[in-house]
Amino acid sequence: MNVASPALELGVLVAEYGTGLQVTRVHRAPDGGLGGAGDFLWWHGPGPRRGGPLRVPARSAALVPDLGPVATAALLATGTPYGDGLLHRAAGSASAAAWLRDPRPQAGRLVAHSLAAAARALRALHGVPLPPGPQPLPPPGVRRLREWVAGTGPLAPAAARLRRRAREVWGGDRTERLLGWADDAVRASGPGAPVVPLHGWASTGSLVPPRSRGRVALLTGEDLGVGRRELDLGWMLGDLVELAWSSPLHRAAESAGLLSVTDLQRVFLGAYEADGRDTDGREGGGHDGGGRDGGGRDGGGRERGDHGPTGPVYDPVAVGHCAVLRVVTHMRDFATYCEWSDELLDYLAFTAELIDEEGRRAVPRGES
Repeated sequence: MNVASPALELGVLVAEYGTGLQVTRVHRAPDGGLGGAGDFLWWHGPGPRRGGPLRVPARSAALVPDLGPVATAALLATGTPYGDGLLHRAAGSASAAAWLRDPRPQAGRLVAHSLAAAARALRALHGVPLPPGPQPLPPPGVRRLREWVAGTGPLAPAAARLRRRAREVWGGDRTERLLGWADDAVRASGPGAPVVPLHGWASTGSLVPPRSRGRVALLTGEDLGVGRRELDLGWMLGDLVELAWSSPLHRAAESAGLLSVTDLQRVFLGAYEADGRDTDGREGGGHDGGGRDGGGRDGGGRERGDHGPTGPVYDPVAVGHCAVLRVVTHMRDFATYCEWSDELLDYLAFTAELIDEEGRRAVPRGES
């Protein structure tokens, strides 16, 4: 099927964007969201620099739970093959990343609600037991990162240039720490830190709030894999760390009376820790608001929110490490699929800071 012309079958095109890695097209569903699944169809296809079609790993797809009955969780909208891409259904036409560029307070509240829903969905996914036999691979993002840092695979010219500069800026010690964190993220480290099913690319770009009605959706598909739960948590939090550093709007959020990135991080972790239950008994209360008045104990779950009723839910140190992996992977992918930009030199300095602090700014309570 010709991926250049899916519009005739998918309805009116409302948005289109992409990189050398992936092309995204959003269409208004011709059936108007028949069955309540969503009014929009999101098509993800391979970008011009990506070889082969996008497909969902079969062994991982079988592990994705149906969260339809769990009203407070995001739907894990697993893609179905369409041409050489994947088709997802959602109730919104814009991602949380797009809503984060909106300066209105209600946009921030919508994103906070969506992050809480995503956290509950990830907690459910991470609770699915892995079957016996060969395990699925780790998510492709962390594999791309490791190959780039270690220099074990072919590199696009801009990515090779970035790797050389990274060696100069980071030095050997930072580079080795990063490789160690990438290895730790995909292997078990004792009874309290098993490998679990992972979304693989939990981010504000894959998170779709409802436009007016319906459920939050977390677009799920080709990045599914297995590893430690901290990889998914750090991936989303690293996305927010990068936003706080790069966006003038979010650098000034607190003084403007808007939800800050720290507020959003607390909302996300608080909902994950609470496992979909609220501390005051109200559905979603105390997590989706997340502002300065609710961003302490209520917005972030428990006082030491990395512990659940029966012990640690996640390792905040490992979450910080995985947040760094996410920022570095984004930098690497930009160089690979979008060519060289001198902005990458700023990213190298920024990632050096993140490596030195072990990603602590990703975990608001500073427990890492």
